[in-house]
Amino acid sequence: MYGLEGGGGVVGGVRELAASFVAPGPCGVAVRDRLKHLTPEDEGVLRAVGAYQGALASGDLKVRCTEGLEHGADTWAVRKRELTALSSSRIAGAITKATHDQWALARRCQAAHIQNLATGIKTLRHRLSLPLGERGTKRAAGGYRSKGEWFRKSRRLAMLEARHTAAVGEWGAGRVRVVRGGKRLLNTRHHLAEAGLTEDRWRERWEAGRWFLAADGESGKRFGNETIRVTPDGEVSIKLPAPLAHLANTRHGRYTLNARIAFAHRGVEWADRIEANRAVAYRIHLDTERGRWYLTASWQRPVVKTIPQETARARGMVGVDTNAADHFAAYRLDRHGNPVGGPHRFFYDLSGTADHRDAQIRHALTRLINWALRAGVAAIGIEDLDFTAEKTREKHGGRKRFRQLISGMPTARLKARLVSMAAEQGLAIVAVDPAYTSLWGAQHWQKPLTAPRRKMSRHDAAGIAIGRRALGHPVRRRTAPPPHDRSDRAGHRTAQAESGNRGREGTRPPTTDRPPGGPLPSGKRKREPSASNTVRDAPSTHRWVQDSLVCTG
Repeated sequence: MYGLEGGGGVVGGVRELAASFVAPGPCGVAVRDRLKHLTPEDEGVLRAVGAYQGALASGDLKVRCTEGLEHGADTWAVRKRELTALSSSRIAGAITKATHDQWALARRCQAAHIQNLATGIKTLRHRLSLPLGERGTKRAAGGYRSKGEWFRKSRRLAMLEARHTAAVGEWGAGRVRVVRGGKRLLNTRHHLAEAGLTEDRWRERWEAGRWFLAADGESGKRFGNETIRVTPDGEVSIKLPAPLAHLANTRHGRYTLNARIAFAHRGVEWADRIEANRAVAYRIHLDTERGRWYLTASWQRPVVKTIPQETARARGMVGVDTNAADHFAAYRLDRHGNPVGGPHRFFYDLSGTADHRDAQIRHALTRLINWALRAGVAAIGIEDLDFTAEKTREKHGGRKRFRQLISGMPTARLKARLVSMAAEQGLAIVAVDPAYTSLWGAQHWQKPLTAPRRKMSRHDAAGIAIGRRALGHPVRRRTAPPPHDRSDRAGHRTAQAESGNRGREGTRPPTTDRPPGGPLPSGKRKREPSASNTVRDAPSTHRWVQDSLVCTG
């Protein structure tokens, strides 16, 4: 985008850029496998356990929301003690921890909602204070176009102010709104025809979404988990809660499933953990659309120290622009910031379901990482994007397509996935300030690199700008020429090629660093003398000499 605002001061109309940094690697791992060949008895037990523990989780969440800001270690202990009598100590601990995390997430979302409302109110007040038809700037929107629009926006301002007052009151009282199973699925109950569901199908999804079939890991216990235990050969067994102990088919109140699991991805790492009795958390869930049961295993990793930026920049960089609506634009640069080869584009399709969009992003990132490995670089440079304050109706008004564009960009998930996938391949991720990358990239790189067989877009040029910023170089190809004349009597340029570069004294390429709307570059400015090497362009002081014809016989 054109210079996203936020962070740093503004100097001479251009805000101060934040420093680049190497993104830390992932600290957790999650893998999933399908539970195949389950018997009807197995599914019945899983449904019974999930429904029973889900009811306990719903009741515990209600108590936690009632406590509000009065929550503390003592009240947490009371809740856990009450749940222990109804299940077991480990199940009670897992439920209360999940409840606390869910309440904290709702609290953070409530704070973000209040901030979003405050931003919209500020924008509306500013635009309503301007005369009708006043033009806006890049940094602030202008006045409204008509009296009718002004009136409608004034009504919307009153509505947002009422919402903001109510939200601030709930925040002060510690009241949050949480729906186990999902607010979207709950509202779907009133629109079954539009969703293509029957009441029975909806009820099945609703009940499955409110089940609780999860257990936290415990280091030192057998295979890293006592509640849901998975052996190295793939046998899965569940510790049943006390009221359901009569369903057990093995000793000590456990039920062993007929299914066997084998994690194809990270299976060796998982096996090493459980054989060493290190903590592994498990979650079992039902995909109601496909009628399949899945088991997800997750564990924590020690925090991996990020490599220094000098090491990441040693072998060059791949700059990636992620602002395009349907592809990633990547460009390889050497360690001096010079583009190598041509642009590369990795396309994806963000239409369809959330799972389809997630798969498209994952496949595009896989192709990007594989190409970066073949290129021999050690790091990938990306923008540290955050569109949370950039997609409101009040800021962009009728620019619906633009709002849909930035709303559809999976910035947070994209960055998390890229960091995780790159870390597995030994690639570092360097995050840079996103300000002016598209603008300056198009100004200084798009035209010079365009050729009959190389088509450059603004996104390709932005990838070069991102890569140069990640390498610590300015976006511009050259600094402004020194004053007086072409010599360096007034001082050397601040961005010169290294002394070992054989072409540093060669012919200077055509200039492109002209102001917008200025005269076109002549394309003939050179560093070396412009004496001609051809007879046609020889000085007029030279004489033409006609040699006699050679007699050949």
